[in-house]
Amino acid sequence: MKKVNHVIFLCITICFLCSCNAQSTINQLDFMEGTWKIENKSTYENWQKEKGDQFIGYSYKLQEGSKKITETLAIKKIDNLLVYQATVPNQNAGKTISFNLNTSIKDKFSFENLAHDFPKKIQYQKLDESTLYVQVLGENDQGFSYRLIKQ
Repeated sequence: MKKVNHVIFLCITICFLCSCNAQSTINQLDFMEGTWKIENKSTYENWQKEKGDQFIGYSYKLQEGSKKITETLAIKKIDNLLVYQATVPNQNAGKTISFNLNTSIKDKFSFENLAHDFPKKIQYQKLDESTLYVQVLGENDQGFSYRLIKQ
């Protein structure tokens, strides 16, 4: 009977630690909150932290003074994983594509879905309080990158 209690205690402890790890990781993304502009372009990302410890965001372009949303975004905890979700109108039949955080990469937040055609990785790296470096990568880590400047 004591072994059963120990196993149950161990399972509860592991679940709690996994939950805390995902929780602490999402809090590490607090720096992303706000509006960011792609350097030398009229394209922006906006991120807001919501209840339930998730980030909701969108990308948009300014065209003739009005916003044209090009992508809706979210970062949230799903089954103790931190997941980046992107929905782009007119791509993937309007379906949301999910990318899981690769926790083995320590110098940036690398959200990955290696089964997706493109991108396979979306990576955010904080350079300083007002600058992010973003890489959007496909096969063999080929793709494009840009800097986001906090507005």
